[in-house]
Amino acid sequence: MRQTTSSHPNTPDLTTTPAKKHNKTTMSSVFEPSHSTTRPPLGGGPSLADTLPSINFGFDELRDRMAKFTAKFDAFIEQGRKRVLEERNQFRMNVAELQEDQRMKKKDIEILQLKTSSYQQTMSKEAAETREMQAAITSLTAQRDKQAANRDALKAQIAATQKEIDARLAAQRAHAAQVEAQARFNVPELDFWVTNLCLRIEGAGVEDRLKFVYTHVDEKSWEREAWFELSMGGRDYDVRHCRPKLEREKVERVLERVNETRELAVLLKGMRELFVEAMKS
Repeated sequence: MRQTTSSHPNTPDLTTTPAKKHNKTTMSSVFEPSHSTTRPPLGGGPSLADTLPSINFGFDELRDRMAKFTAKFDAFIEQGRKRVLEERNQFRMNVAELQEDQRMKKKDIEILQLKTSSYQQTMSKEAAETREMQAAITSLTAQRDKQAANRDALKAQIAATQKEIDARLAAQRAHAAQVEAQARFNVPELDFWVTNLCLRIEGAGVEDRLKFVYTHVDEKSWEREAWFELSMGGRDYDVRHCRPKLEREKVERVLERVNETRELAVLLKGMRELFVEAMKS
């Protein structure tokens, strides 16, 4: 504790000062001139030093007072040190609390910034979605109007097409009646041509199409076959494929005569003549 007191720059060294004064007092109190010299007095009477009065400076009382002062000063310093420590600890606690509060505030600010950013992004996204929905509504409205116009046009077209279909159905019914009436006469005639033209009739694998196969068309090989496929799906007859290959112009001339007369025998006879001619060449 005395070391703490002496280390203060403005505090005097009170512990050493009384000791120095005490030493001087002791030396003065025990000083005897008779012991300080070996010279005998000049006269036979007492010396001058013996005649001086003894002086008591009260060093013991001063030392006690200094000791009490030192104790009080040390207690004051100790209390001050404790108070300084307490205040420093309290200051540190306050600083720690302030730092913690600052950290929490900073964290709250960061959370609020994140929420603000999220809200802004959400608002931007909702605004973009709103614009997209408005654009989609505009586009759908335009499509609806366009489809309504197309619907009206289609209705008119359907009505016109239905009229045309009805006319064609009526024509087909009339043609079917004519074909049926002609078929009654064609069946015996067809058997005659199949027998006499060495002909057989097969399916072509396609609806409304027949395959007519001839034999005995090549003089060098009676078993060699020649055939053609007849399409009957349309209003007029049409030859789709044939083996061997025939000139299309000649086939067209035969078909023209058949479609004019509507007699199948003309087609069968004409095609056989073309095959025989092709085999010879």
